[in-house]
Amino acid sequence: MIKVVILGAGNVATHLYQSFSRAEQLDVIQVYNRNPDHLDFVEDPEKRISDLKKLKPADLYLISIKDEAIEELAPQLEISGGIVAHTSGSQHMDTLSKFENFGVFYPLQTFSKNKEVNFREVPLCLEANTQKNLKLLKKVAAKVSDKIFEVNSEQRRALHVSAVFVNNFSNHLFALASDYCRDNDLPFEILRPLIRETVDKIESLDPYTAQTGPALRNDNKTIEAHLELLDQDRKKIYTILTESIQKLHGKEL
Repeated sequence: MIKVVILGAGNVATHLYQSFSRAEQLDVIQVYNRNPDHLDFVEDPEKRISDLKKLKPADLYLISIKDEAIEELAPQLEISGGIVAHTSGSQHMDTLSKFENFGVFYPLQTFSKNKEVNFREVPLCLEANTQKNLKLLKKVAAKVSDKIFEVNSEQRRALHVSAVFVNNFSNHLFALASDYCRDNDLPFEILRPLIRETVDKIESLDPYTAQTGPALRNDNKTIEAHLELLDQDRKKIYTILTESIQKLHGKEL
């Protein structure tokens, strides 16, 4: 049995706890958060701790907190034995270099506490300071996911930027479209099949090849008509994205 301690109580920590708790040969023995009121997702109250001095010996300590808080928490941990790994997409592995055994266990997915995720399909990006530690991280990862990748810190940072484009930025565009529909008494529901098809299409096509729309066609008449309908903020975003599409596809601006 591999003993695991999770430090954190946010979205990622919650999903890790739930997934690890269902996995064979993984035993989450403790979950830490400085505010114990945030640990209600941990069924067994004996596993909830808010005092770092009460940390038990474990094989893996997963720091799953806000990126900027990792450097603050790490110096407070007195751990000898066991691997200390963080789950951040942007923090370098060496943030944890004070420990003898350290690494990264980064789940590339968007998590919300009340939205279930099939963890077996979540890509886990791993890095460790030794091959022995990497082997243990892979063993843990294989218990919960079918998609395991070795990714170094520089690659992970690039991956995190890419993830912001495909997830955070695209969702913001959905939000803008939803607001615009609302402004014009239209249900956002009408756009859902288009969103699903857009995502489904890149399962079989490269995103470059899948591109459609007036910017790709150089349909300036349609573009101008759209711009006339938009306020200044939306017009700015529409223009930037139109020009980016045309530049990427070698169209004349």
